[in-house]
Amino acid sequence: MSQRIRRLVIVVRADPVICGHSGEARNLAEVALTRGFDDVRLLTWPLPALQAAGLPLKPLDSILPYSAGITVERPEPVGDYRVPDGRYTLGLTSRLYELFTDGVPTVCISMYLTPHANVTVEALRGARASGSGFDVTTIAKAVGSDITNIVRTSIDQGRPGAAAFLLATFLANDRCVAVSHYTRDLIVESAHRVDRICGTRFAEECAARVTISYPPIDTGAYLDPDPVRVDEALRRRGLERDGYLLFLSRVTLAKGIDDLIAAYRASAGRERVRLVVAGTGPELDQMRALAAGDERIVFLTDVGDEEKPLLMNGCAAFALPSKPRPEFVETFGIALVEKMLAGGGPVITTTTGGIPESVGDTAIEVAAGEPAGLAAAIDHAVLGMTADERRTASRRAREYALRFDRVAVFDGLIEDHAVPAG
Repeated sequence: MSQRIRRLVIVVRADPVICGHSGEARNLAEVALTRGFDDVRLLTWPLPALQAAGLPLKPLDSILPYSAGITVERPEPVGDYRVPDGRYTLGLTSRLYELFTDGVPTVCISMYLTPHANVTVEALRGARASGSGFDVTTIAKAVGSDITNIVRTSIDQGRPGAAAFLLATFLANDRCVAVSHYTRDLIVESAHRVDRICGTRFAEECAARVTISYPPIDTGAYLDPDPVRVDEALRRRGLERDGYLLFLSRVTLAKGIDDLIAAYRASAGRERVRLVVAGTGPELDQMRALAAGDERIVFLTDVGDEEKPLLMNGCAAFALPSKPRPEFVETFGIALVEKMLAGGGPVITTTTGGIPESVGDTAIEVAAGEPAGLAAAIDHAVLGMTADERRTASRRAREYALRFDRVAVFDGLIEDHAVPAG
């Protein structure tokens, strides 16, 4: 008798999008293959739609391949030009409907409530209306921008219906999880605001049902990088080990890149290290202009997944000085954990959002939006720490970061649906 197929579907903005969820989805998919799932699928958007949206994207030739058994599906739009955005969401919904009605037991994880949880709930509603889909379990994972971009903005704009609908969609899933305790608190707080306006009772249910599932990290991809490969990567970039301060993230104001450039220019440490800004994003041109004429500041827009841990390991310090913005608040800090695993110099960051959960007490923390304090932190990291202090800081950071290993996170998220390997 053949073994019954078990499927995991993740609805997400997958590679090549530079986004924490694209990495999370990859890591969950890879672990699923070792946990009893023999059909693993990432359901995402066609490349032209991602490009047209203006999202920061990795170079296509820099994306690491997925393991055999993982299928990436990009459903084509359904309909014509008269339903512009709806064509793509209908493409996703219709494909989910097909997967939910073919009789295969399925766990479906949606990342970003709008539109991914929306299409998941809609597809499942259709499947069950047709007499199928009763062996489907849905998990919705919320990040801070689900709340700041939709719930808070809708309330502030006098459109509470959108906020209420998003929360109702979230709670329609079998499991509701948040990416950090900070995010969970943000959800409950915002639900209270919706309840006061709409007379609903979302806050009570959110407080009772929303649990925490931190981002899963492929720790093995960052631990103990080969020193020879590190030196080769630095040589190709014209860099020296411990000779640069590294920023590696999306280039947006919410990541504090403007504060970092100002702080670096004001620091004494700039005489010893260069500033390397690795990444792309909506403020890239603005930041290039801000740094114009400073030959000590280098921009790299083509760093691939394989090169990331090498650059992290070789840096004198790593800075991610995120700050709250109306459009985005850092809800965890995946790049910080990756850097802590890779070794190298200390992490400099802020206490914004969920960052304290990602770094514990292992980072140099400064107040958000204060370049003077950031400059002092750069000087301490680059000029003020002894070799022994740096080694101790690196070891402590690595030990803390190991708790976010993707296998442990997957097992906690999937719970009764995971089957340990062997």
